Amino acid sequence: MQTLLGNDSLRNWLIRYSFYFSGLVCFALGVAITVKMQHLGLHPWDVLSIALFDRFGFSIGTWTVIIGFILIIISLVVSRKYVNIGTFLNALLIGPIMDFFLWLDILPAPSHTWMDYLWLLAGIVTVGTGGGLYVSGGIGAGPRDGFMLSMSERTGLSVSKARIAVECAVLLIGYLLGGPVFLITFLYTFIMSPIFQLSLKVFTRLKNELCAPLPEGYENIRS
Repeated sequence: MQTLLGNDSLRNWLIRYSFYFSGLVCFALGVAITVKMQHLGLHPWDVLSIALFDRFGFSIGTWTVIIGFILIIISLVVSRKYVNIGTFLNALLIGPIMDFFLWLDILPAPSHTWMDYLWLLAGIVTVGTGGGLYVSGGIGAGPRDGFMLSMSERTGLSVSKARIAVECAVLLIGYLLGGPVFLITFLYTFIMSPIFQLSLKVFTRLKNELCAPLPEGYENIRS
């Protein structure tokens, strides 16, 4: 029976981390697509990363990592409970994976036609789907989400109000540094959030089904 429980635990661990890492790759791909269409506007955090890249060099992914770890440090000071292994993996991996997709140079270049809006929409859908996929793994929240949860707890604001306040501040800083702010910047969250919620629901259900306990008598089949 102990071997059975061990096999079951290992199987669930592999499933959860498969969901998590697949989600990170999907999320990074979506961000890379939107970065290629940045002239239409980006999410506030990406506006800031690109503004820092344009000002100081390095790469967009590198700034994503730097910002992520700064937020983790602040979250650790404010409330440690929102920081775990998944938070560190998220901060460490999404930026380099995004840089890798941009380095491959296989993503569509802006054509400055209506097709750019379709590609940007595809990127946002991919980001929302990837977000739901990696969160469904239950490994941990990303550094930005953990930071906003920490701020919500410390200030007493609702999570939604804390998110709005943080992202408005980030957008303002990014804009002042010369980041790409346009129409889609103000619609990004409204488009992505429903996709994220739907994908989270679907992938969580799928993960729970895959992680269901092995049927009774399985040890007899194995022996």
